Amino acid sequence: MTTLHLPAPLYRLPVMHPHAGPALPALAKKIGHMWEISARKIRAVERNYDESRGAPVFTVNGEWTSRGWTEWTQGFQYGSSLLQFDATGEEEFLEEGRAKTHERMAPHLTHMGVHDHGFNNVSTYGGLLRMMNEGLIPEDRGERDFCELALKASGAVQARRWTKTADGGGFIYSFNGPHSLFVDTIRSLRALGVAHSLGHVLLEENDRRVSLLQRLVQHAEATARYSVYYGEGRDSYDLPGRVAHESIFNVNDGNYRCPCSQQGYSPFTTWTRGLAWAILGFAEELEFLGNLPADPLELLGGQRKILAVLQRALAVTAEFYLANTASDGIPYWDTGAPGLANLGAWRERPADPFNEHEPVDSSAAAIASQGLTRFGSWLRAAGDGDGERYLNAGLNVLSLLLDEPYLSTSDSHQGLLLHSVYHRPNGWDHVPAGRTVACGESSMWGDYHLREAALHAQRLIRGGVPLMFWTGKDGR
Repeated sequence: MTTLHLPAPLYRLPVMHPHAGPALPALAKKIGHMWEISARKIRAVERNYDESRGAPVFTVNGEWTSRGWTEWTQGFQYGSSLLQFDATGEEEFLEEGRAKTHERMAPHLTHMGVHDHGFNNVSTYGGLLRMMNEGLIPEDRGERDFCELALKASGAVQARRWTKTADGGGFIYSFNGPHSLFVDTIRSLRALGVAHSLGHVLLEENDRRVSLLQRLVQHAEATARYSVYYGEGRDSYDLPGRVAHESIFNVNDGNYRCPCSQQGYSPFTTWTRGLAWAILGFAEELEFLGNLPADPLELLGGQRKILAVLQRALAVTAEFYLANTASDGIPYWDTGAPGLANLGAWRERPADPFNEHEPVDSSAAAIASQGLTRFGSWLRAAGDGDGERYLNAGLNVLSLLLDEPYLSTSDSHQGLLLHSVYHRPNGWDHVPAGRTVACGESSMWGDYHLREAALHAQRLIRGGVPLMFWTGKDGR
């Protein structure tokens, strides 16, 4: 596995920040402070939330509520407890995360109706297995077998949601149906990666063996080709790095038809959480496929070619993020949201979560920060000078989220990361009295990804084993 290192001190990133990046000791102190607050927030969920209402999704007036299309956030809830233990060694959170994973997560393993297996199951069963492989929890053959079987089933079920495309590839289709490729599924590919690493395959009719690695690669390539734009004239709004939330296909012949958006402003603008999922998902798959032996990838086009496709998509989306967020690296919820026109030169000053026109999305920032950090580390290891820029960008965004007004320091609010947005078009997000746009609330995925980004940075700062979803028995 490639060894990842951090520069010290971090360098200035002039495209986004008016000052140098955070010094490592200061960032480490912020991360430690966050874990102290995080512990209280996790306890508050366990103490106050009635899980008979469904999984907690986002807060209203500081209290967790349930709403959504599917139960896609439960793994983030229990996975947060496991991240807390990983970071701090507090046994209560290991026991809570382990017990709830064993008791509550089984239905998610064989959920045939969603594309969210890499969210729910890798965050829980995968977290337990990873920590056992890294020696953070004792070896237990029964729990190992239990988690490995769970992850094998999850990866195969995820891979079964398959639509063939006219170009000879295919994609894992979203809960909307076989016509629908969601950009966020690129991060949920972790389920296939783990299952493949465990030696598993999908069996179809007549015992036909389907490679989970092949489906992972083909889905990643489809996302890079159809969800990401490169300034090559695909349509009149083809900006390099623009991302479509949803790509629509004709299921009769597999031909691509058009972009679409469920949670963004339009098919021709960029929903920034979808952009963030792309950055983090491509970065993780680049790491995963780049650390595989080359031989299994030869029949899929070759490792060099596959990595080039992913790195191109990652570079163009990362650049689009840097160019289309506020000056501090925090994005508004969509780059084409109509109210942004009322904010004037919004890219040239820090984001304002309390403005009267459009909400920011701190959850997109948390997701993107980790993706930028991973991409920067990857490029640095390859000797690419852009690595410092992306690494610094990701850590600067993380550092900002670890302070108010984004970090929720009050015990009267149950969430951890404030100013997260779920579904602006549907009007699902809470607008406080006296305000015109949503602000001040948290989401379960935003809180989870802030914790995950912080743990990843903490490991890099300490020079330990990098946080990778597929680690084997030797922690590599």
